[in-house]
Amino acid sequence: MEKYNGALVALITPFINGQLDEQGLVDLIEFQIENGTHGIVPCGTTGESATIDFAEHKRVIDLTVKTVNGRVPVVAGTGGNNTLEAIELTESARDSGADAVLSVVPYYNKPNQEGMYLHFREIAEKVDIPMFLYNVPGRTVVNMLPETVARLAEIDNIIGIKEATGSLEQGTDVIRKCPDDFIVLSGDDFTAMPTALIGGRGVISVISNVYPKGMAQMMEAALAGDLKRANELHYRMYDLMKLMFCNPNPVPAKKALELMGKIKSGLPRLPLAPIDTESLGKLKAAMVKLELI
Repeated sequence: MEKYNGALVALITPFINGQLDEQGLVDLIEFQIENGTHGIVPCGTTGESATIDFAEHKRVIDLTVKTVNGRVPVVAGTGGNNTLEAIELTESARDSGADAVLSVVPYYNKPNQEGMYLHFREIAEKVDIPMFLYNVPGRTVVNMLPETVARLAEIDNIIGIKEATGSLEQGTDVIRKCPDDFIVLSGDDFTAMPTALIGGRGVISVISNVYPKGMAQMMEAALAGDLKRANELHYRMYDLMKLMFCNPNPVPAKKALELMGKIKSGLPRLPLAPIDTESLGKLKAAMVKLELI
């Protein structure tokens, strides 16, 4: 497959007693690669980028690049709502050797379409590294429109987008308005398979944290046109896909990895709270069904 096609994992950041668990991170990366993940995405939303400081952020990316050692692409989360800070993180990821970066639409500021365009153009002009845009209006409040994505796609090192609106209509508009080599990745597990069928190239996935093999196999089948197999895997994983968001992401994913014995502690950082009892019961049941525990 092409370099950024398939199932890329939106990797969680493991903590012990609130501090970065470096060995846990290394072990998770090895688990991912052993189970066929097509790429590693550290320090995104699922990696709790909002509550890791700059030093931790840079360390996670650096350690990820060193551990992966070229076996799969590393797309480092380096976005922010402060353009100067996003540039600094992007420079650090480039210097660490990341293959590409993932840069989120600025949150909280509520920029208009021109502000978004200028933000991403500034980062791309300042740092020479392939960039994926990241549109997730459920978290940023603002939606980057396909027309703005198409303008940004004209910039050489802006190579794709993680489109997390959950809308196949918007995904279709992005694909048809952008150049053929522009890479559209689903930002939602439940739209990953259908996005591949309308011309997308893969997914940056939360469920891949706990079931990397299943998600990789589903995307391989979808991209190969094996619709029967892709559908079968999509519906097999669908309950767990939804349960990855039964509490704020990445709370369920981290708890699931703890239940699997892949990390020592599944606790997120505040302001995220531990998973509630009812949701935990549903999560365990879905994991048993998939033979993950």
